Amino acid sequence: MGLVLIFLFLILFMLGVRVVYAILLPSILYVFMEGLPPGMLAQRVTYALDSFPLVAVPVFIFVGNLMNLSGVTDRIFKFADTLVGRVPGGLAQVNIFSSLIFSGMSGAALADIGGLGRIEIDAMKKRGFSGPFAGAVTAASAVVGPIFPPSIPLIVYGSVTSVSIIQLLIAGIVPALICIGLLMLTAFVIALVQDMPRAERWPGVGEVFTALWPALPAMLAPVLMIAGMMLGWFTPTEAASVTAVYVILIALFFYRELTWAHLWTATVNTALSTSAILIIVAAASMFGWILAVEQIPQDFAKFILQFASSPIVLLLIANLIFFVAGMFLDSTTATLLVVPIIAPPLVAAGIDPVHLGIIVIFNLMLGLLTPPMGLSLFLVSSIAKVSLRQLLVALLPFYVPLLLCLGIITFAEDLVLWLPRMLR
Repeated sequence: MGLVLIFLFLILFMLGVRVVYAILLPSILYVFMEGLPPGMLAQRVTYALDSFPLVAVPVFIFVGNLMNLSGVTDRIFKFADTLVGRVPGGLAQVNIFSSLIFSGMSGAALADIGGLGRIEIDAMKKRGFSGPFAGAVTAASAVVGPIFPPSIPLIVYGSVTSVSIIQLLIAGIVPALICIGLLMLTAFVIALVQDMPRAERWPGVGEVFTALWPALPAMLAPVLMIAGMMLGWFTPTEAASVTAVYVILIALFFYRELTWAHLWTATVNTALSTSAILIIVAAASMFGWILAVEQIPQDFAKFILQFASSPIVLLLIANLIFFVAGMFLDSTTATLLVVPIIAPPLVAAGIDPVHLGIIVIFNLMLGLLTPPMGLSLFLVSSIAKVSLRQLLVALLPFYVPLLLCLGIITFAEDLVLWLPRMLR
């Protein structure tokens, strides 16, 4: 019945049925066919959502929405423009660098694109960059958002696997910095080859400090959050709440641009986004419970371990599975459906669950840049007003650093786990 359940899900998904219904309908059918009490559905859904770590999800979404509405993103972009605008690539480098700063508060790739991405693409087009290239840089740099803390996908992964969310979030810091460095190097080379525009001169010390002062309070938010978690002051969920309060305070008293309308709009947008995520969490929990009852993870473990037992080979298989999953499913759905099946045999084979979590989420973020689903592609294409074909052509050079970063994450386990091991 477990395999039948998976088959029904795939059929419904390919027929274009919304993901949550494609997950929920086979689960309901299973409950009635097996003669289980209907109350089991409500029980499993309630159990899935009764999770303290998941409280961080709406709070971080709220922080990202609030920053977009209160003008914080503009100040981050202006500081990044002043600091690295003279580097070959100009605003392309600014785009990548500011994505790192903003990702320290939004925790989501689509939030990065929808908020800061609009400012970046418009500015790049005004400076003479082509629309497809501006969109490609924005989409590629947004991959960092769900890797650098806070990370909503890593929080969901930790909730599903019962892995320490603090260690997952801290483990994302080094891979995110490596990814940013490789993307900036790629933009540097492309800019030199194509003679792209950049700032006319390097900024003076006074100009840097003038641009830094308005952006500094916002930039301190991820520092406060990461330091607090590493020092044991608060959990990821508490860190989310502290960050939200901090952003409200600086928007109210430092920037003085926060209004009741901003708070209301941010709250409504957060409720809509959170509902979309948590309804999938609830449905997938029921689906995953049925697969566990049918022993699908155990059967898969026996199947995969008969072909390979080497951790490196298993990691390569995991990369392939999650890269393909990311091409068709959003990160939340893929994490909730695929991770409970794939992760147990890999961890049993000796792969560190925190290391595996970074690999999984990075693969799923690459899926945002690949057809046919590619949510980042569609959003950037809409903002930049370019065709999907033009955007994909411009993105080709950026797949190289992203895949190189994935290779480093996969094979350099000690590099990924260096910071989290300090907490153990």
